[in-house]
Amino acid sequence: MTEGNFVDYVKIYVSSGKGGKGSSHLHREKFIEKGGPDGGDGGRGGHVYLKGNKSLWTLFHLKFVKHIRAGHGGDGGSSRSTGHDGEDKFVEVPLGTVVRDQETGEILFEITEHDEVKIIAKGGKGGLGNWHFRSSTNQTPRYAQPGMPVEEVDVTLELKVLADVGLVGFPNAGKSTLLSVMTSAKPKIADYPFTTLKPNLGIVSYRDFQSFVMADIPGIIEGAAEGKGLGHYFLRHIERNSILLFLVPADAADIKKEYEILLDELRRYNPEMLDKDRILVISKCDMLDDELRGELEKQMKKEFKGVKYHFISSVAQQGLQELKDMLWKMLNEE
Repeated sequence: MTEGNFVDYVKIYVSSGKGGKGSSHLHREKFIEKGGPDGGDGGRGGHVYLKGNKSLWTLFHLKFVKHIRAGHGGDGGSSRSTGHDGEDKFVEVPLGTVVRDQETGEILFEITEHDEVKIIAKGGKGGLGNWHFRSSTNQTPRYAQPGMPVEEVDVTLELKVLADVGLVGFPNAGKSTLLSVMTSAKPKIADYPFTTLKPNLGIVSYRDFQSFVMADIPGIIEGAAEGKGLGHYFLRHIERNSILLFLVPADAADIKKEYEILLDELRRYNPEMLDKDRILVISKCDMLDDELRGELEKQMKKEFKGVKYHFISSVAQQGLQELKDMLWKMLNEE
């Protein structure tokens, strides 16, 4: 999936169908002088639904759709004929889509399962025909109910990527490179900050034809929770991950400081993120000789007590199978 095709935020105007009006018809037939009321009911307006589709990964198909309208209900007819119901509209969205009211900012609902259907706008109820208003004192009612009006709402659809593992790190920490060697994804890789501008997803193949999903989130910088850089815009994607994999390069000036900055940005955005399982991965370890690596391991044992950590090199393919084993074990722990 190219960066331009990944869309995770769209605004849409949604309108249901209005209900058809009831009929005020009076029965007319040869040899029947006073047939009485026989007006039928109006049909209901069409509903607008959202439906989960596990085959979709982006909201790109809705990028240029600004209005979604359901069909209107038909009017009632003679001989107590009911008007037709308006056409319902089904809008398919990827799993992890959050629907928010633009005016109030309130979250209306979320789509998290395949084929899950939720209604955004209900169609108007059809009006009753004059048949319903006949009585002993009003045998020829000449009125009927109008249909209920449309329901209109401006909504925002936000996609929160559903991935098992989320890669968290500063720009140029090696997240895209790790994703490219552990999955068949082809993210953009270059030697400058903010190479990744959109989240990238990849499926990690594991033993016995098993797999799990890994997401590369655009680089976070200090102050991302306040909107600096790109991090704040994409931090919501990390909310859905089961495990957070913190990537810090071996040549970082202060590994512990970088790790704590990343943790603090997540805490300031959403404190619940700190409850997720996490692994600290030291990348680019092919740059270290045996002596430097030994010193770094001693430092890690001293400074990161109680934190799971692992050394890898994506370029040299070092420690990747062991990392897969760690992730798979954590994902399948009860």
